[in-house]
Amino acid sequence: MSTTTLLGALLPAVPLVAGLVGLLLPPSPRGASTEQDTARRVAIGLGVAGAAGALALAVALLVTLDGPAEASTTWIDLGGLTVTLGVRLDGAAALVAVAVAAVALAVQVYSTGYLKRGPHDDVDVDHRYPPYAVQISLFTAAMLLVVVSGDLILLLVGWEVMGLCSYLLIAHDRRLPEAPAAAMKAFLVTRVGDVGFLLGIALLGVSAGSFRIADVLAHDHGAATLTAACLLLLAGVAGKSAQFPLHTWLPDAMAGPTPISALIHAATMVAAGVYAVSRLFPLFAATPVALAVLGVMASVTLLLGALAATAQDDIKRVLAWSTVSQIGYMTGALAVGSPPAALFHLLTHAAFKALLFLAAGAVIHAVGTTLMSRMGGLRHTMPVTFWCTLIGLGALAGVPPLSGFWSKEGVLAAAEGAALHGDGPAPAWVGWLVWLAGLVGVAVTAWYATRLLLRTFFGATRTPLAHPHDPPAVLRWPVLALAVPAALLGLAGFPGWFSTHLQRTRWADPEALSDLRPLGGLIHLTPTMLLPLALLLVGAGLAWAGWRRDATADPAVALGPLRPVFARAFRLDDVQHTLVVRPTTAFGRAARVADERVVDGAVLGTGRAARALGGGLGSLHRAALPRAAAAVLAGALLIGLAAALIGGAA
Repeated sequence: MSTTTLLGALLPAVPLVAGLVGLLLPPSPRGASTEQDTARRVAIGLGVAGAAGALALAVALLVTLDGPAEASTTWIDLGGLTVTLGVRLDGAAALVAVAVAAVALAVQVYSTGYLKRGPHDDVDVDHRYPPYAVQISLFTAAMLLVVVSGDLILLLVGWEVMGLCSYLLIAHDRRLPEAPAAAMKAFLVTRVGDVGFLLGIALLGVSAGSFRIADVLAHDHGAATLTAACLLLLAGVAGKSAQFPLHTWLPDAMAGPTPISALIHAATMVAAGVYAVSRLFPLFAATPVALAVLGVMASVTLLLGALAATAQDDIKRVLAWSTVSQIGYMTGALAVGSPPAALFHLLTHAAFKALLFLAAGAVIHAVGTTLMSRMGGLRHTMPVTFWCTLIGLGALAGVPPLSGFWSKEGVLAAAEGAALHGDGPAPAWVGWLVWLAGLVGVAVTAWYATRLLLRTFFGATRTPLAHPHDPPAVLRWPVLALAVPAALLGLAGFPGWFSTHLQRTRWADPEALSDLRPLGGLIHLTPTMLLPLALLLVGAGLAWAGWRRDATADPAVALGPLRPVFARAFRLDDVQHTLVVRPTTAFGRAARVADERVVDGAVLGTGRAARALGGGLGSLHRAALPRAAAAVLAGALLIGLAAALIGGAA
């Protein structure tokens, strides 16, 4: 095993070891402050060390990687069906690994201050912090396993461990009534998609005779098998990356602690689906049907998330719906045949979305509420948080020269090329759909980003606290660190080392498909860049004009009767509840009744009948002599009568 592949193998191992060691920490009951403090300090050390070690390894891998590298060993061989243990590394994997580890480290450090005390507790520390830190380490290890895995079964292991950890982390504050329900919803909805993901992996593995990614990509699958497998994989992508129609879990997941929202929304769980498709993109490129489905799903999700964000009052739900929309841009780029554009936007989104959530956490920490209607006027009292939020929202909206502008422009340029020139493997109408949805999304995103900024930091103060202030250093420094890539990472898209690493690598395997485009820059400086800039100004200008007319009013009043529809995300959650949850619940009740009254009833009825018969025979056996004699005589007479009748008949 070379040094490069060894670094790749150690990437998920370091946070995994930190998490497993943390599981050995003894439980610290409430009230035992000394034991709590000791367990908390050890958990902090393990969590930060695991994330920092992973980041150091990811950077070392990025620096030393000079080409694609792969190493594997057979793990299981079941009648010719091989499962391997190994890594598959290229520049894109190294860059995504750096993003994952950096966000995880920022979240670990930030959480030490944000969860210093238990939720709603004034005197007690958060006694459940040690398992919280452990779960973040395991979550990080799982995502890094997805990033470097060279086998689909290993990728599936990381995929599912992330689902388990997200369930535990969303439900961290079990005293909030919505937290356990949100965790259960996230777990169940993503499991629905994961069933399809598992079946898709099984189809590919059985077809190729191996689950090794290189073997799966090199194998000549039948058209029907390949189409079915790719569509099943898209079900898992829809669940994990919160894409229509399995998007409903993500906004409710905001019941978890704000640092966990940053972790899930930035470079880990919701990005896993995008990364998995880019990893297997040669298969999708050979399946136009799957790309068409992906394009429709991406366009609907992009607009759905953006419109839903316009009417939210909860600052975290605005950011959650914006994540749904931005992931739509990434899946749209994949649909039109440009994995580099999708991964470029994934990396910039990881930076500015983690920044926005941690900045929102600082605001929530200062004012004690997540509702923008109770904020306002924080620009002067929280200047550091304001400027960092301004950078994050500017990158989200696509303000040049911030990172989101360049990566979003890359997505739009790829969609434009597919629409106007037929570039890529998808039909031209898919390019038109993604391009037009992306352009509309630019204006809507600028509108709700401007609204969030105005409602939170401008106007008269509506905060319940008299003196909100910038957070302490342990919360402030992770936010400042993330502001740098949120502002500047997009400039790395110009031709150079970063662009070369991010674009699809030509593997040594001659049968593996290479990228459809020649290597070059990720940024396209064309006159069409003026169109999204104009739409950006329109969206931001409309929100600003509405606020200038009445600084005390919410710009969302301009939505009129559409506001409640957008606030409920077109009531798709209710539709899902009506079409899926209620019938499933009714079926469960019917099954329970059938089990209790039919199955259990038959068993219990048989037992009761046997007991009654036995009791009757027992009472006859215990009868007094005259009654017993009468019974014997009656029996004898019956036997004699039967014998006479049988004899006469003969």
